[in-house]
Amino acid sequence: MSAAKTALPESPAAPRPAHRDANVLRWLAAYTASLIGDSVYFAALAWSAQKVAGPTEVGLVMAAGAFPRALLMLGGGVAADRFGVRRIVLGSDAVRCVLILAVAAGVAVTAPAVWILVALALAFGAVDALFVPAVGALPPRITAPDQLARVTGMRTLSMRVSQISGPPLGGLAMGLGGAPAAFAVAGVLFALSLPLLLTVRLRPSGVPDADDVRDEAAPAPAPAGAWQDLLGGLRYLRRHPLIGPLIAVIAVSELGLTGTLNVGMILLNGERGWGPSGYGWIISGFGAGATVGAVLLAVAGRLPRAGLTLAGTLLVGCAGAGAIALVPALPLAVALAGAVGLAMGIYGTLANALVQTAADPAYLGRVTSVVMLTSVGLAPMSYPVVGAAIGVWGSAPVFIGCGVFGSVGVVVALACGTVRRAELPDIKN
Repeated sequence: MSAAKTALPESPAAPRPAHRDANVLRWLAAYTASLIGDSVYFAALAWSAQKVAGPTEVGLVMAAGAFPRALLMLGGGVAADRFGVRRIVLGSDAVRCVLILAVAAGVAVTAPAVWILVALALAFGAVDALFVPAVGALPPRITAPDQLARVTGMRTLSMRVSQISGPPLGGLAMGLGGAPAAFAVAGVLFALSLPLLLTVRLRPSGVPDADDVRDEAAPAPAPAGAWQDLLGGLRYLRRHPLIGPLIAVIAVSELGLTGTLNVGMILLNGERGWGPSGYGWIISGFGAGATVGAVLLAVAGRLPRAGLTLAGTLLVGCAGAGAIALVPALPLAVALAGAVGLAMGIYGTLANALVQTAADPAYLGRVTSVVMLTSVGLAPMSYPVVGAAIGVWGSAPVFIGCGVFGSVGVVVALACGTVRRAELPDIKN
């Protein structure tokens, strides 16, 4: 039998802890650059639309990318499993880079018309449907299972850094050079992530795929259609004793809390008269709490009784989100938002780490696509419902109702013995 040929360098057999692993840190730097690029792009898109269109058109531009992202997300997971996460990540990130830089050049010579912005949002959303599941499936391929919670915490921290730094960077570029400069900055950040991603080494997954080592004499697996792959992934999720219930918990909590913490918080500020600065303080409090939660997991690497801790922190987050509408003073609301952010940061990190630890590598892209679909596809559907409900009943009943609805996820988690007893692997380093 001939020696296997390697398309990618393999990671060391005994990797360092994730926060001291150069391979993980290269991935983290690439991921952070890409996320900041996303934030700059969305800021540039919103500001460009606001300059050339009315409120209705601005809403259309900002919503345009969500439709292809939600419709194609499951297909993106299939593509990641069929063609390899590395190929999909690199290819889709390169397309995003070229697309944004082309638009930057285009709007430099002509005004950013509404149709150009809508077309950009649609195209970017379609490519994102490939990029998001693939990049989400990378952590189990670059670190050992016992380091996944730590890497997930580092990933969450990266998301918070991008949310804090991206919009000001986009605003600075917009102020200095207008829409062309802002889009160009986003494109450059995507370009920066590419060489870093090229140097990231993947660990063998244990199943033959486009990223792994293959033996020339090994028979090729029988080809299956993309539709069969998608159905097979959904069947895998439905039958898995841990991942299926965990995705149900994630979906319920996202539907219950996302609209409340986004649309609802804006309307609550209007009712209380706290104004834009009050809203900013509350969101900053939530972000600070979530950052602390991410750092805790990144440093500790593991929390005992992960399933029970997940349920407990989700319960705290739901209770805090419901109670925040009952708080009369802004400082108390900010403090409560910080507690909610801390609880939800720990809960979210544990949920994602448990899903990725339990997932069969052959289904990792499809599993990730379903998890991401709950947050970027289904959860935003609650926005108009929350807004309309607050318009009829006011903030307090709706916030409490959404907190109760999110708490159904706690019931699901505690009712499922597999989730209740779930543990992360012991840390070996």
